[in-house]
Amino acid sequence: MKSIIFSLITAGGLMVAGSAMAIDMPPLAKKDGCTACHAIDHKVVGPAWVDVAKKYKGVTKYKYSNNGSAAPDAKEYPLVEGLMMKVSKGGHGNWGTAAMIPNDPAGKKQADIKELVEFELSLAK
Repeated sequence: MKSIIFSLITAGGLMVAGSAMAIDMPPLAKKDGCTACHAIDHKVVGPAWVDVAKKYKGVTKYKYSNNGSAAPDAKEYPLVEGLMMKVSKGGHGNWGTAAMIPNDPAGKKQADIKELVEFELSLAK
């Protein structure tokens, strides 16, 4: 009987811990339409945000060009600034054939984009 009670308590604790660790997209990401192409933990059209965070964990620089990171005109930027440019102006070449559409070509949502990029990078484990 004690082992059954212990098992139930353990299982319940693991379920609570698992749901407490689950991370949802921030409301800002939903408002700005990021969820149309991205999710936290799985690929949609674009990469999962945790995969982006893992890719750039420990990285300090980002090569950006609308024509892809390997393009001859790509310039190196601090990581957050470079990723902000990718989100703002769009581009392709980092995650396969799907292009990142421009999300702020006029530069009016830079504070929102910075907040989302920093959130995304914080997901690296």
